[in-house]
Amino acid sequence: MRHLFKKTILAAVIVCGNMGILFAQQMPPVPMDAQVRVGKLDNGLTYYIRHNEKPENRVEFHIAQKVGSILEEPQQRGLAHFLEHMAFNGTKNFPGDERGLGIVQWCETKGIKFGVNLNAYTSVDETVYRISNVPSTDASVVDSCLLILHDWSNAILLADKEIDKERGVIREEWRSRNSGMLRLYTEAQPVIYPDSKYSDCMPIGSIDVINNFPYQDIRDYYAKWYRPDLQGIIIVGDIDVDQMEAKIKSVFADVKKPVNPAERVYYPVPDNAEPLIYIGKDKEIDSPSIDIYFKHDATPDSIKGTMAYLVQDYLMSTITMMLNERLSELAQSANPPYVNAGSYYGNFFLSKTKEAFNISGTAKDNGLKETLTALLTEVERMRRYGFTESEYARARANILQRIESSYNERANTKNDSYVNECIQHFLDAEPMPGIEYEYTVFNQIAPNIPVALVNQIVQSELIPDNNEVVIISAPDKEGEVIPTKEEVLAQLNGMKQLDVKPYEDKVSNEPLMKEAPKGGKIVSEKADAIYGTTELTLSNGVKVYVKKTDFKADEIRMSAFSLGGTSLLPDSDKLNFNQGILNGVISAGGLGDFSNVELTKMLAGKKVSVDAGVGGTQEYVHGNCSPKDFETMMQLTYLSFTAPRKDMEAFASFKTRLKAQLENAAANPLSSINDTITSMMYGNHPRYLSLKPELIDQIDYDRVLQIYKERFANAGDFTFFLVGNIDLEQMKPLIEQYLGALPSTGAKETVRDNHMDIAKGILNKTYAKEQQTPMATVFMLYSGDCKYDLKNNLLMSFLTQALDMVYTEEIREKEGGTYGVSCYGGLNKYPTEDMMMQIVYQTDPDKFEKLNSIIDREMKEMATEGPSDEHMQKIKEYMLKKYNDNQKENSYWVNNLKEYFCNGVDNTKDYVETINAISKADVQKFAADLQKQGNKITVVMTVPDKK
Repeated sequence: MRHLFKKTILAAVIVCGNMGILFAQQMPPVPMDAQVRVGKLDNGLTYYIRHNEKPENRVEFHIAQKVGSILEEPQQRGLAHFLEHMAFNGTKNFPGDERGLGIVQWCETKGIKFGVNLNAYTSVDETVYRISNVPSTDASVVDSCLLILHDWSNAILLADKEIDKERGVIREEWRSRNSGMLRLYTEAQPVIYPDSKYSDCMPIGSIDVINNFPYQDIRDYYAKWYRPDLQGIIIVGDIDVDQMEAKIKSVFADVKKPVNPAERVYYPVPDNAEPLIYIGKDKEIDSPSIDIYFKHDATPDSIKGTMAYLVQDYLMSTITMMLNERLSELAQSANPPYVNAGSYYGNFFLSKTKEAFNISGTAKDNGLKETLTALLTEVERMRRYGFTESEYARARANILQRIESSYNERANTKNDSYVNECIQHFLDAEPMPGIEYEYTVFNQIAPNIPVALVNQIVQSELIPDNNEVVIISAPDKEGEVIPTKEEVLAQLNGMKQLDVKPYEDKVSNEPLMKEAPKGGKIVSEKADAIYGTTELTLSNGVKVYVKKTDFKADEIRMSAFSLGGTSLLPDSDKLNFNQGILNGVISAGGLGDFSNVELTKMLAGKKVSVDAGVGGTQEYVHGNCSPKDFETMMQLTYLSFTAPRKDMEAFASFKTRLKAQLENAAANPLSSINDTITSMMYGNHPRYLSLKPELIDQIDYDRVLQIYKERFANAGDFTFFLVGNIDLEQMKPLIEQYLGALPSTGAKETVRDNHMDIAKGILNKTYAKEQQTPMATVFMLYSGDCKYDLKNNLLMSFLTQALDMVYTEEIREKEGGTYGVSCYGGLNKYPTEDMMMQIVYQTDPDKFEKLNSIIDREMKEMATEGPSDEHMQKIKEYMLKKYNDNQKENSYWVNNLKEYFCNGVDNTKDYVETINAISKADVQKFAADLQKQGNKITVVMTVPDKK
């Protein structure tokens, strides 16, 4: 890090010398987690194996490659990413043709869903493939997944016809991802990476290369770079480590060690004496933004393996956490200088060979100069004066709380967490000592590092006088005020002359509640009410269902609801009860005597959150806490009902930022189609509102507060659910104290039907909008009446999953017409029982008419023939596997209990039997019933005809 901590880390070591672990001028190595089996085969392949039973009977398979788009030759631009696609289109043992099933087809027969459990990514310096949530009880499935990793390693077929088919898919992926920001970032690379290989290395590559590359080019890249000395196998789950190690040695024995392999170069990023400044404009940038980087040399791998790196990680976490708290506080001022801002320390933009301290901000319309000044001012305030003792105390408490929570959950850590640690160790030499070691060390480091040392690093090391980089992204529109390169340079050079004062940390010593409310009583208690819950009825009518689980040691989840919501409000209030406005305004004000900023500060070191709001058909409260913070969660819940806080400054800030977001959104073509869709669905209804910037000043703050208070004035018809590591006897007094004290009128409300129904009939709209990358976005919506019950909810899931598979085969694979077709459907209980299903995709404007006809053809075939037997089997395998996994999740039980008491549907009883009993005829009839109702809205946003 420009050897950022060369002196100050040594100072930290000396300061912490009394810990016994660290001692002067020595850097003890960080040990490897003993639970991970790490080895290397003779051919150079590295492997990581760990036994873990969370979740039970599941295992993860990953192969990480130390190769990415940075290694491409100019004629190969985009082929690293193209190769990742080809890994799913035919391998030696999974050819996907008349010789046998392909990887995707085989995996989905085992409930391993493509895109969910089976996926990959390619970045600049790495490529990672995964097969996740694999059933581990069937040895043949485990062996086959290992064979897939083997094939990805060195046996991808790369057949000519498959390459040509995939060109279209990647062409459409490029089209859908070629946003204004991606275009500017691509344009910025040569400016911020002069004389560096990183000047042209975006993984999506060149569309000309994608369309025209000879087959041999991708085969050359594969042969040169996919090799065992650059590959790591990671297998974590409910498996026998010794057996798995033996299998890896056997399966990968035929992978040859490369002879005279090409050197894997990690390309350097040169220092810059003068600031590098890129200023770009694009018509589809919807949010003006600024990124400022202060570059440092990357931390050597030799340091990452020592205690110094853990100290460094702690120090940088506290610094960015404290600065982010300041930036958040400034954003909530009456006239904030930006919409939002943040900071982090990590890789410099795309490169691992350079690190950087980054501060960034999203600006208001014409607010880039103001945002730039504000960001540099906060950097200079930090550099000149450092941080206060109280700020540091909060940051330290928050970091230690997170470590403690992970330590408490060490017996419940999921496979994917361990997988990520192994991948980062293999790719980036990140330490992997295990949570027990981290917990011990961080609890020794944190109390022994004073704020003076943190400030020393900030003031002498973090913000260098060279190596500055600025990226400004702005809308290309008339009248937009954008700073010039000269103005940015003058601002950077003038940082040390800025008139800045020390930060004043305004901290309240008052408790969250000055006195506890007069509580109520539990008047009824019923054990084993449903699914092992205890039902409590409080004297104010509040119902509480408590389910104790051992899934997580440091988690209690809370959810509560009552029927009514904004459905009970008059049409004339539609601006004030708009959910983005009502709930946003209330949240911005804080609770009780505490502003949002003060509330954040006083909750430092606690694992607790509560969110209350008003939806269309119900009032709701959601919460999450550690068992030790249960009383705080109860207090926050009580205050959410009884003490929403009016704060004119926070309201002004909310309006300013919301108006800026709405103004900026107009540049994004997708905002146009969203407006068109909602207008077609509801446009003639008096409650319909298209939220525009000019409406924001019409919000009536007093009326918003009144609406919220009215909706939460009666807790007597609320039902609460508490699920997690709950000691009921200890928590009963707190439930009585706070939930029992909530106001109650005794009234029971339900949802009012305002007849805001989706428009009926067959409605079509195709319109043109200028787009920088020509693209057609297609949205289809089917709607109709449908009884709300378990079977129909499952049938909707079957239908959308079957359509996803069909459209993947027909539209993506055969036609190469889109990166993906997304199908989603859902049923509503209130205000009337109905359903809707949407189909969305993006494509070449010249293709949407043909593709729409295929969409319609396959939908009609689904309504006459139903899904194929193969698709039915895949869907059932996936849903049953997912159901089994969900049984061990607190979030599942909270949602399941709410569904039972709110909507009258039991998602547990008879679930497996209902899944198994559903036939293709059932799905066919469900699709036919949906189509027969004759309600379909189609919206297509395309581009103007070429003249």
